[in-house]
Amino acid sequence: MNTLPEIQQIEKRIQDLGTSVRSEILAYSEADNVRFPIYKISFGSNHPQAPVLGFVGGVHGLERIGAQVCVALMNSLAELVTWDKTVQTTLQNIRVFFIPTVNPVGIYRKTRSNPHGVDLMRNAPVEGDNPARWVGGHRLSAKLPWYRGPVDQPMEIEAQALVQAVQNEIKDSPLAVTLDLHSGFGFQDRLWFPYAKTIKPFPDLPLAYSLKDLLERTYPHHFYRVEPQAQSYTTHGDLWDYIYDEHLKVASPEQKYLPLCLEMGSWMWVKKNPWQIFRSDGPFNPLKGHRHRRTLRRHNTLMEFLIRAVASPQAWAQMNGEWEKECAQKAQELWYGTK
Repeated sequence: MNTLPEIQQIEKRIQDLGTSVRSEILAYSEADNVRFPIYKISFGSNHPQAPVLGFVGGVHGLERIGAQVCVALMNSLAELVTWDKTVQTTLQNIRVFFIPTVNPVGIYRKTRSNPHGVDLMRNAPVEGDNPARWVGGHRLSAKLPWYRGPVDQPMEIEAQALVQAVQNEIKDSPLAVTLDLHSGFGFQDRLWFPYAKTIKPFPDLPLAYSLKDLLERTYPHHFYRVEPQAQSYTTHGDLWDYIYDEHLKVASPEQKYLPLCLEMGSWMWVKKNPWQIFRSDGPFNPLKGHRHRRTLRRHNTLMEFLIRAVASPQAWAQMNGEWEKECAQKAQELWYGTK
């Protein structure tokens, strides 16, 4: 039977934790002679109105390190759940979920796309403003990268599974944050927030700035660059733009949702090992063992910070008039050069 080490780890963790974790198979991704489940694993409160934090990986199969970091974070939290009283108490009030392998066939085949040649992060029914050429998505052929899929067709099964799972998690929550793990852009790890479709500021810009401010006050020497994704490039079909916009249609003004993307700077790994550029997975993953291990533990502090932030919305997410106005002004000055 074909399988993936990441899925084996997930299934072992589910078995070991028993009733301490909730798991479900969202869908199956299959092609030719391979068929893999897409798992969601949840810790903590099952109350619909609990604050929610989600981690997602493996949307682009070629960026395997995203799935591996997601599994590593899940394993760390799973161990803490067994002995850390502080974490146990926190999880009585919030929910943390993981979807580590959204595109398992892509991981197995070492392809960016899913089994149908579709780039899942270009697959949502979202039209971008002046998207980057090629990289922004196209409908020419599945043989070319960044293919969006056929026009007027439903989203791919993997994209549907992710969208529906996240929507179900956040629909009643007063505060939700998701972190999607990718790699392959620049020499620095970046935390991107919407929109990918337009350079116009997204509606919760003050919320994004407030979380950035909290991160910098708490960990002033952190190594992330926090910025709008569209300042790097714009795209069609971004799944997080779609989930965010759909949530806005049904959520109350008091409900807050902030989707984040961690874009790990894979050029750092290539710079230190230039020969790996000649491997298909080389531009996107740390291939040396010590760099791979370092990357797997690199983002634990970020996970712990986000858990605390979601559990403590009064520190940053409860926007009053003056604080929201101040955050909006500072965000405009920082990211758009205007007051």
